[in-house]
Amino acid sequence: MTEKASRRGAVELGTVLMIAAFAVFAGFIFWLNGQSAAERALDLVEDTTSTMVDEYATAIPVGAADIMLDATPYAGQLIRLEPQAVASMVGQQGFLLDLPAGPFLVSFSDELLAAGVPVAVGNVVRVTGTITAMTPEIAAEWQAAGRLSEGERLVAEFAVHFIAAVEVDVSTPAPATGGGG
Repeated sequence: MTEKASRRGAVELGTVLMIAAFAVFAGFIFWLNGQSAAERALDLVEDTTSTMVDEYATAIPVGAADIMLDATPYAGQLIRLEPQAVASMVGQQGFLLDLPAGPFLVSFSDELLAAGVPVAVGNVVRVTGTITAMTPEIAAEWQAAGRLSEGERLVAEFAVHFIAAVEVDVSTPAPATGGGG
Protein backbone atom coordinates (compact mmCIF):
# COMPACT_ATOMS: atom_id res chain seq x y z
CA MET A 1 0.00 0.00 0.00
CA THR A 2 2.82 2.37 0.45
CA GLU A 3 3.47 2.31 -3.25
CA LYS A 4 -0.02 3.61 -4.06
CA ALA A 5 0.28 6.39 -1.51
CA SER A 6 3.34 7.88 -3.25
CA ARG A 7 1.51 8.16 -6.63
CA ARG A 8 -1.37 10.26 -5.30
CA GLY A 9 0.44 13.63 -5.88
CA ALA A 10 1.51 12.69 -9.40
CA VAL A 11 -2.06 12.23 -10.55
CA GLU A 12 -3.09 15.64 -9.25
CA LEU A 13 -0.07 17.27 -10.94
CA GLY A 14 -1.04 15.74 -14.32
CA THR A 15 -4.45 17.42 -14.21
CA VAL A 16 -2.86 20.78 -13.44
CA LEU A 17 -0.34 20.37 -16.28
CA MET A 18 -3.12 19.43 -18.71
CA ILE A 19 -5.08 22.59 -17.82
CA ALA A 20 -1.88 24.68 -18.13
CA ALA A 21 -1.21 23.18 -21.58
CA PHE A 22 -4.73 24.13 -22.73
CA ALA A 23 -4.22 27.66 -21.38
CA VAL A 24 -0.86 28.02 -23.22
CA PHE A 25 -2.45 26.70 -26.42
CA ALA A 26 -5.38 29.14 -26.11
CA GLY A 27 -2.92 32.00 -25.50
CA PHE A 28 -0.93 31.01 -28.59
CA ILE A 29 -4.08 30.97 -30.74
CA PHE A 30 -5.06 34.42 -29.38
CA TRP A 31 -1.57 35.81 -30.20
CA LEU A 32 -1.64 34.25 -33.67
CA ASN A 33 -5.03 35.85 -34.38
CA GLY A 34 -3.62 39.27 -33.42
CA GLN A 35 -0.62 38.78 -35.71
CA SER A 36 -2.80 37.83 -38.68
CA ALA A 37 -5.01 40.90 -38.11
CA ALA A 38 -1.92 43.11 -38.17
CA GLU A 39 -0.71 41.41 -41.37
CA ARG A 40 -4.09 41.95 -43.07
CA ALA A 41 -4.01 45.65 -42.12
CA LEU A 42 -0.49 45.95 -43.56
CA ASP A 43 -1.60 44.30 -46.81
CA LEU A 44 -4.45 46.82 -47.10
CA VAL A 45 -2.03 49.74 -46.70
CA GLU A 46 0.35 48.26 -49.30
CA ASP A 47 -2.48 47.79 -51.80
CA THR A 48 -3.61 51.40 -51.36
CA THR A 49 -0.06 52.70 -51.77
CA SER A 50 0.63 50.74 -54.95
CA THR A 51 -2.59 52.08 -56.48
CA MET A 52 -1.64 55.66 -55.73
CA VAL A 53 1.92 55.31 -57.00
CA ASP A 54 1.11 54.36 -60.60
CA GLU A 55 -2.10 56.21 -61.35
CA TYR A 56 -1.36 56.22 -65.10
CA ALA A 57 -0.37 52.55 -65.46
CA THR A 58 -2.66 52.20 -68.48
CA ALA A 59 -0.65 54.78 -70.46
CA ILE A 60 0.86 53.40 -73.67
CA PRO A 61 4.68 53.66 -73.66
CA VAL A 62 5.73 55.63 -76.74
CA GLY A 63 9.10 56.63 -78.19
CA ALA A 64 9.91 59.90 -79.92
CA ALA A 65 10.09 58.14 -83.30
CA ASP A 66 6.48 56.98 -82.88
CA ILE A 67 4.97 60.46 -82.67
CA MET A 68 7.43 62.95 -84.16
CA LEU A 69 6.28 62.62 -87.79
CA ASP A 70 2.65 61.63 -87.29
CA ALA A 71 0.90 61.34 -83.94
CA THR A 72 -2.48 60.59 -85.53
CA PRO A 73 -2.47 56.85 -84.60
CA TYR A 74 -2.28 57.85 -80.92
CA ALA A 75 -4.92 60.62 -81.05
CA GLY A 76 -7.18 60.49 -78.01
CA GLN A 77 -5.03 57.89 -76.25
CA LEU A 78 -3.17 58.23 -72.97
CA ILE A 79 0.56 57.82 -73.67
CA ARG A 80 3.78 57.95 -71.66
CA LEU A 81 6.57 59.45 -73.75
CA GLU A 82 10.14 58.34 -73.12
CA PRO A 83 12.37 61.02 -71.54
CA GLN A 84 13.05 63.96 -73.86
CA ALA A 85 14.81 67.32 -73.57
CA VAL A 86 12.84 70.57 -73.28
CA ALA A 87 13.66 72.84 -76.24
CA SER A 88 11.73 75.96 -75.18
CA MET A 89 8.82 77.20 -73.13
CA VAL A 90 5.52 78.22 -74.74
CA GLY A 91 4.19 80.89 -72.42
CA GLN A 92 2.72 79.51 -69.22
CA GLN A 93 0.74 76.89 -71.14
CA GLY A 94 3.50 74.39 -71.85
CA PHE A 95 6.74 73.69 -73.62
CA LEU A 96 8.27 72.24 -76.77
CA LEU A 97 10.15 68.95 -76.71
CA ASP A 98 13.35 68.66 -78.72
CA LEU A 99 12.60 65.67 -80.97
CA PRO A 100 14.90 64.71 -83.89
CA ALA A 101 12.30 65.65 -86.53
CA GLY A 102 11.48 68.97 -84.86
CA PRO A 103 9.75 70.37 -81.79
CA PHE A 104 6.64 68.76 -80.32
CA LEU A 105 4.17 70.74 -78.18
CA VAL A 106 3.25 69.70 -74.64
CA SER A 107 0.42 71.50 -72.85
CA PHE A 108 -0.02 71.55 -69.08
CA SER A 109 -3.36 70.45 -67.64
CA ASP A 110 -5.12 72.85 -65.25
CA GLU A 111 -3.90 70.71 -62.33
CA LEU A 112 -0.27 70.92 -63.47
CA LEU A 113 -0.60 74.68 -63.99
CA ALA A 114 -1.96 75.05 -60.46
CA ALA A 115 0.82 72.85 -59.05
CA GLY A 116 3.50 74.87 -60.84
CA VAL A 117 5.62 72.08 -62.34
CA PRO A 118 9.24 73.37 -62.46
CA VAL A 119 10.08 72.75 -66.12
CA ALA A 120 12.91 74.74 -67.69
CA VAL A 121 14.76 74.73 -71.00
CA GLY A 122 17.35 71.95 -70.96
CA ASN A 123 15.49 69.72 -68.49
CA VAL A 124 14.83 66.13 -69.44
CA VAL A 125 11.17 65.25 -68.86
CA ARG A 126 8.99 62.17 -69.09
CA VAL A 127 5.49 63.22 -70.11
CA THR A 128 2.24 61.31 -69.60
CA GLY A 129 -0.82 62.69 -71.35
CA THR A 130 -3.35 62.43 -74.14
CA ILE A 131 -2.45 63.10 -77.78
CA THR A 132 -4.82 65.83 -78.96
CA ALA A 133 -5.29 67.46 -82.36
CA MET A 134 -4.49 71.20 -82.28
CA THR A 135 -7.18 73.63 -83.45
CA PRO A 136 -7.09 77.43 -83.68
CA GLU A 137 -9.88 77.51 -81.06
CA ILE A 138 -7.68 75.74 -78.50
CA ALA A 139 -4.84 78.20 -79.04
CA ALA A 140 -7.28 81.14 -78.87
CA GLU A 141 -8.63 79.79 -75.57
CA TRP A 142 -5.10 79.60 -74.13
CA GLN A 143 -4.41 83.17 -75.26
CA ALA A 144 -7.72 84.42 -73.83
CA ALA A 145 -6.78 82.83 -70.49
CA GLY A 146 -3.55 84.86 -70.53
CA ARG A 147 -1.29 81.83 -70.82
CA LEU A 148 0.09 82.73 -74.28
CA SER A 149 1.11 85.91 -76.07
CA GLU A 150 0.19 86.51 -79.74
CA GLY A 151 3.56 85.16 -80.93
CA GLU A 152 3.34 82.11 -78.69
CA ARG A 153 -0.17 81.49 -79.97
CA LEU A 154 1.19 81.30 -83.54
CA VAL A 155 3.80 78.78 -82.38
CA ALA A 156 1.08 76.70 -80.71
CA GLU A 157 -1.18 76.84 -83.79
CA PHE A 158 1.72 75.56 -85.92
CA ALA A 159 1.54 72.21 -84.08
CA VAL A 160 -0.64 69.54 -85.67
CA HIS A 161 -0.94 67.53 -82.44
CA PHE A 162 0.09 68.16 -78.86
CA ILE A 163 0.28 66.17 -75.65
CA ALA A 164 -2.27 67.32 -73.07
CA ALA A 165 -0.02 66.46 -70.12
CA VAL A 166 -1.46 65.09 -66.88
CA GLU A 167 1.95 64.16 -65.42
CA VAL A 168 5.40 65.61 -66.07
CA ASP A 169 8.41 64.02 -64.37
CA VAL A 170 11.37 66.39 -64.47
CA SER A 171 14.80 64.82 -64.21
CA THR A 172 18.34 66.10 -64.67
CA PRO A 173 19.30 68.70 -67.26
CA ALA A 174 19.96 67.40 -70.76
CA PRO A 175 23.57 66.51 -71.54
CA ALA A 176 25.38 68.92 -73.82
CA THR A 177 25.52 67.68 -77.43
CA GLY A 178 27.58 68.81 -80.36
CA GLY A 179 24.65 69.52 -82.67
CA GLY A 180 21.02 70.38 -82.01
CA GLY A 181 18.04 68.83 -83.75
